[in-house]
Amino acid sequence: MDSNKKTKFSFEVFPPRKDMPVDVIYNTLDQLSDLNPDFISVTCGAGGSSANASDRMLAIADAIKNKYHKVSVAHMPCLNISKDEAVDILNKLDNLGVHNILALRGDRVPNVEPKEDFPHAVDLIKFIRQETGSKFKIYAACYPEGHTEASDLDTDLNYLKEKVETGVDGLISQLFFDNDSYYYFLEKVRRLGINLSIEAGIMPVTNKKQIERMVNLCGANLPIKFRYILDKYGDDSEALREAGIVYALNQIVDLLAHGVDGIHLYVMNNVYVARRISEAICKLL
Repeated sequence: MDSNKKTKFSFEVFPPRKDMPVDVIYNTLDQLSDLNPDFISVTCGAGGSSANASDRMLAIADAIKNKYHKVSVAHMPCLNISKDEAVDILNKLDNLGVHNILALRGDRVPNVEPKEDFPHAVDLIKFIRQETGSKFKIYAACYPEGHTEASDLDTDLNYLKEKVETGVDGLISQLFFDNDSYYYFLEKVRRLGINLSIEAGIMPVTNKKQIERMVNLCGANLPIKFRYILDKYGDDSEALREAGIVYALNQIVDLLAHGVDGIHLYVMNNVYVARRISEAICKLL
């Protein structure tokens, strides 16, 4: 382990729901503007992508870069966009000066037929490289416990290697709650010759229903000790928030002790949680 290596720290925000004022996210960024993450990524929201979702993402990515002067990483889910739409998004990002992309397949939307141009993230990564060369830094997602649609972890890792070889600059992991699973994943990844920086995705739990929904979506395993926390504090929102923060911090301390490349916080636009954990991380780095 290289003790002189700089560990990265980043967090993710997402556009508010359609029925919420967009100022919600700017209030979040205002209150976090004094923190100094390596970057802030902005999603298109759950459920895939649409023109409206992309527009909201672009506006927030613009603000992160040009108002708050932080490195902005724009999520680009591709399953539901065409090549022409992808070119439009890339041109808009270029004009904004945002040259960092997290290239994703994205969620399947019920009752919506996916477009055929980019069935997988690797197809989008190839397209971006063909269209723009090295203009954009491209991140890709990885799944410590395997993608929910993969038959097994080894199969998923072979897909990951294909993405990396296509032209990826860094990886961000899906959220996980069991560090041992992450270390096992990391060992297998390195044996495959994947030596890119991998940021470990950590999501502090503040709401029982929310985490159950997220786990159903991403397939993350809930360790027994974590289930005890949900069972004991699930009906007490303040207690669960504090327990969730402590659990996440314990994960992060252990990850940092093991020389993790970076910590990527899924903070769900929660200023209190983001600040508590971010300030603790900054003291440890």
